[in-house]
Amino acid sequence: MGWLRDETGLDKNAANFVPLTPLSHLARAAKIYPDQLAVAYGSQHRKTYAEYHARVSQLASALANAGIKSGDVVTTLLPNLPAQVEAHFGVPACGAVINAVNTRLDVGTITYILEHSEAKLVLVDTEFLPMLETAIAAMKTPAPTIIEVPDPSANHPASNRHTTYEDFLSGGDAGFAWTMPEDEWESLALNYTSGTTGQPKGVVCHHRGAYLMTMGTVVSWQLALRPKYLTIVPLFHCNGWNHSWLMPLLGGTIICCRDITARNIYNAIADEGVTHFGGAPIVLNTLINAPEGERRSFDHTVQVFTAGAPPPAATLAGIEPLGFNVTQVYGLTETYGHVTECLWDPAWDNHPDEARYATKALTGVAMPMMEGATVHDPETLEPAPHDGKTQGEIMLRGNSVMKGYLKNPEATQEAFKGGFFHSGDLAVQHPNSYLQIKDRSKDIIISGGENISSVEVEGALARHPAVSLCAVVARPDDKWGEVPCAFVELKDGATATEAELIAHARSFLAGFKSPKHIVFQELPKTSTGKVQKFELRSIASKL
Repeated sequence: MGWLRDETGLDKNAANFVPLTPLSHLARAAKIYPDQLAVAYGSQHRKTYAEYHARVSQLASALANAGIKSGDVVTTLLPNLPAQVEAHFGVPACGAVINAVNTRLDVGTITYILEHSEAKLVLVDTEFLPMLETAIAAMKTPAPTIIEVPDPSANHPASNRHTTYEDFLSGGDAGFAWTMPEDEWESLALNYTSGTTGQPKGVVCHHRGAYLMTMGTVVSWQLALRPKYLTIVPLFHCNGWNHSWLMPLLGGTIICCRDITARNIYNAIADEGVTHFGGAPIVLNTLINAPEGERRSFDHTVQVFTAGAPPPAATLAGIEPLGFNVTQVYGLTETYGHVTECLWDPAWDNHPDEARYATKALTGVAMPMMEGATVHDPETLEPAPHDGKTQGEIMLRGNSVMKGYLKNPEATQEAFKGGFFHSGDLAVQHPNSYLQIKDRSKDIIISGGENISSVEVEGALARHPAVSLCAVVARPDDKWGEVPCAFVELKDGATATEAELIAHARSFLAGFKSPKHIVFQELPKTSTGKVQKFELRSIASKL
């Protein structure tokens, strides 16, 4: 062992150390899968890996020609279209950082994100162009350049107000030499959370974490070569859980889906041979409840990762006979997406259905790219016993954890206290180490896969002149998993109807964030005046 103390000449060099980056997957795929179908969107866009790589190179070149430099932020406001997939490689290929923004956000939040991120250029779908133009008009900092991405096939032709994506691309060089990271810790992506208070936080992700996420997912999803992946998870959600960066590793095909409907999903499975997709439980319910005329038959099992609120037993009972195998996963924006999985033990196959479905809904164990996913006392940081009873906070550690929050060192330090990432989610840990979420200490409502801040909804309702006090909690919903339910105390002598308050909230919030139910009652409070939300959750669950 003595010779290990003398490592003279054993330094890292270009031959034995290359910074990890998911960009390498596409560079490799273009060489070994040049004729394999890489990206498909109906009949109008079908590109091989050679063509995909060339278009990504053109985009990187065009961005560089437009003055985008290493470390600059390029924002996308796009549905799951080929341009969004290409941007996930093309933006970092010129050294820039991709900021995929939720297309369902309100104008004010988009203005904040553009200012906070200092975005230099935005790729925007024509459908969302008016919203972006309104957001930019309200900016107090330099406005980003707009590149419009029309989609005539979806009745969104070019507005003729801005340079279009294809014209922009045509000015780029298909032979452009990519700017690969010199350090795998360099920033790759910037994603904004649905913050629990105030404005959303900017989560900064690095090349190393994304690369290892792609590798770990191959193991957890037991992926083989040439899978066919349907983009149900929005690419603005944790960069589509990193799945678009993953597919070139295996020579897979990314099938783009703009509108998430049962008909479109069934058609993609039957016509394109889709083998895998991810989605919230609402997607599963959509497939279960689809009328017979929207369904298509297929002869293979489709593997599904589902995240968000755990799928109820009825959903799992309904989806499995249709040809889908569902695996529950869990993660956050701060962890690049899914980092735990309900790893299935074949010994559970013969358990009674109710027990089997309850197991399938568990939060699970750490995926291979993580060092740990454990429950701890949030105050002492001591590990909670694995007894399935003692609640604590889920804490995570591993390479697929964010660098931190942009321009917010205090929040970053708090999130990493004690050498763990603090999820804010409360859970128990069973004797077999499987996690089971019990509550969300941050009061986030997960509706159709979207995170909704109860505090943000409360703030909108509180603006109504008749509202004295309000509190918002999650109400279980068969379709969406959860929806916001508001409890409201009115001012003395004031009146307001449920419809009036919902309409009022919608004037300040994106539609999916607005409350779906209003209950007028006195709010239960502690002796110090704090609203007891656990009581409201109990009431909401029985409505």
